[in-house]
Amino acid sequence: MRLEWVLWHESHGFNQSLTCRHFGIHRNTLGKWLRRFDEVNLRTLEEHSRRPRQVRQRVNSTVKDQRLIELKREFPVWGREKIRALYQVQYHEPITSWYVERATRTYRLYCPRKPRHQHHAQMAYTKKKITELKDKPSRTGFLLHLDTIVLHLQGVKRYIVTGIDHTSRLAYAWIYRNHNSASARDFLLRLKYLLSNHIENIHTDNGSEFHKYFEQAVYGLNLTHYWSRPRTPKDNAILERFNRTLKQEFLRQGNFHPDPKVMNPKLTDWLMQYNAVRPHQTLGYLTPLAYAQQTQNLHTMWSSRTAT
Repeated sequence: MRLEWVLWHESHGFNQSLTCRHFGIHRNTLGKWLRRFDEVNLRTLEEHSRRPRQVRQRVNSTVKDQRLIELKREFPVWGREKIRALYQVQYHEPITSWYVERATRTYRLYCPRKPRHQHHAQMAYTKKKITELKDKPSRTGFLLHLDTIVLHLQGVKRYIVTGIDHTSRLAYAWIYRNHNSASARDFLLRLKYLLSNHIENIHTDNGSEFHKYFEQAVYGLNLTHYWSRPRTPKDNAILERFNRTLKQEFLRQGNFHPDPKVMNPKLTDWLMQYNAVRPHQTLGYLTPLAYAQQTQNLHTMWSSRTAT
């Protein structure tokens, strides 16, 4: 662009006023680049550094610096104003807070800090991923998948915790008002009773409801907890498909009620139909209950337990 200024200026009779009006620039700006321009060196039209040739250096004192190093090591959390006040009390000489700040930067006298979320990172490192579970024996209760459906209906927010057996596709669900680990623990204890304690492994995503009290219950029941990989819903594909069925065949049929005391009996009736009446293509068009009874000799009183 600066070269265009020069060429246009020369082609129009070296008229600076006309050139400035044409390009919308100030006369001083054009004059500066005309003076710098050298036709054998186009780099003269490049911007140069405006840094001063001589800059003021920090005037420091070895004695002051050593005193500040000792104070910062003794009180690493204190800020510069506190260090400045303490310095003046101990050594009876004035010092500015900016001098303290410059010494802190020069000698890197920063307070050592632990990495944020260190505890969570440590927990994530010890989690067992579901991909580690290569062999899944064909027995009911070996692996149960758990998840939560968040509902925004009729101006209220409710949560349905769902679970399904990996082998037999026996499914269970319960609605809660709260989305916390206490609700997830309650659901796990219901599953334990429902399957007559025949639970070996639990699989969940990384939701907050599957921590704290839920983890305590898993540990108390001596179960192994497997986790999905972050942002990988395909790790829990079986339960994701059940959640879709629950929404299509139950919630969208007008069965939602904001009161869990009214909703849960309706949900239990639908679950009994899902487990004992509805044929499943994956199971050779058997029901989950019939498949579990044929292959694992599951107790025939299972259906009576769903009311709990």
